Amino acid sequence: QVQLVESGGGLVQAGGSLRLSCAASGRTFSTYVMGWFRQAPGKEREFVAAIGRSGGITYYADSVKGRFTISRDNAKNTVYLQMNSLKPEDTAVYTCAATPRWTITTEMNEYNSWGQGTQVTVSS
Repeated sequence: QVQLVESGGGLVQAGGSLRLSCAASGRTFSTYVMGWFRQAPGKEREFVAAIGRSGGITYYADSVKGRFTISRDNAKNTVYLQMNSLKPEDTAVYTCAATPRWTITTEMNEYNSWGQGTQVTVSS
């Protein structure tokens, strides 16, 4: 497992942008598929985006496709989530997660390391 710490959340107006970061401990970061999930008040946690080990493959939830971009820097042990054209319905706690799987997955139970989460609030 790896230790994960998110940063970059905050309050932004609709249409604005934020970039979330997730820093991982350890020297094996490049062996993990990384994902971002979010949980809005009163709702279940949902998949947002995932990126393969080398960063060459990405996958997005339909609700964020074309607005969010996931990327990673294995030299810095960090995964990012660039969020553009934010909407009030994007308001949630965003959490990064890691899985030792070889391939991308959207299933939460496949991820075995989780961060604490960072709050993103989008005002209308």
